[in-house]
Amino acid sequence: MTQPQKGLCAEPNLHAQYLLLNVIDDDSQAVRAKLSRVLDIFEHFENEHYEAMVTGVVAIGTGYWAEVYPGLIPVELAPFPDMQCDDRSAPTMPCDLFIQIRADRLDICHAVGIEVMDLLRIHVELVEQIRGFRYLDGRDLNGFLYGADNPRGMKRRQVGIIGEDDPDFSGGSYVHIQRYRHDLRRWNSLSSRQQEQVMGTTQEHNLESSEQSESSHCVRASTVAPDGDEPRLIKQGMPYGDMASQGLFFVSCSASARPFKQMLHSQIYGNGEGDYDRWLDFTSAETGAAFFAPSINFIRQQAKLSES
Repeated sequence: MTQPQKGLCAEPNLHAQYLLLNVIDDDSQAVRAKLSRVLDIFEHFENEHYEAMVTGVVAIGTGYWAEVYPGLIPVELAPFPDMQCDDRSAPTMPCDLFIQIRADRLDICHAVGIEVMDLLRIHVELVEQIRGFRYLDGRDLNGFLYGADNPRGMKRRQVGIIGEDDPDFSGGSYVHIQRYRHDLRRWNSLSSRQQEQVMGTTQEHNLESSEQSESSHCVRASTVAPDGDEPRLIKQGMPYGDMASQGLFFVSCSASARPFKQMLHSQIYGNGEGDYDRWLDFTSAETGAAFFAPSINFIRQQAKLSES
């Protein structure tokens, strides 16, 4: 049976290390072999520090896929959907590799990241590194619950992992990332009622607000299909920040590339009647990239083929 990477459907952790990398080496065979060894690092730390609940994801950028894995291409593999409307935008910052490391111990997150970078160092340049953290009881830094509409239990695999629709890539997942920077000073100048109007939910219990509108964040950023009641994305992002800047590192995993594009379109362009996502008045995306995270089996097999 095809084995997906564990980090794709994992439950939330306390800490994350996100690494965005560009490959500077033309030796694709060596890169394929090293990506398989990254999985070994994840497995080693998972076994050695089981209490830390270590998980990881290795994902390949849409522009680099054909170079590192020539031949078959995932059916819906496509560049990040660059969008802009008025002062709202979803800029693109393409990268060759995305590595997500998560754990319930910050030191283990750091140790895994160091080993991964030591392994890949001669092949890659580090474009960006972001350290994410769980905030309170799973909230964004705006004070509202993040990813509350995520699928639960076994539904996570159905939503996040490709099945037999694309048998060559079953066990894989389409991954999209964005780094948002929040204007929390402006946000915190709103009253609680005004904030709840923007988000469309109550802050304390995440209940539907009585003043929810078509421009509320929970409406525009919904991942539920118009003709269904099930979410179609797993949101795996986490808050990040220091004393100078704060925001959300958004990560989504899905069995299809379409739900993310549809959600982003709904947020930025709205419903055609001027109802865009009002939360975008207080936060802005500064990066955006699309990746594919193949199954463990695929990464292992491709590494072996390189050796033979």
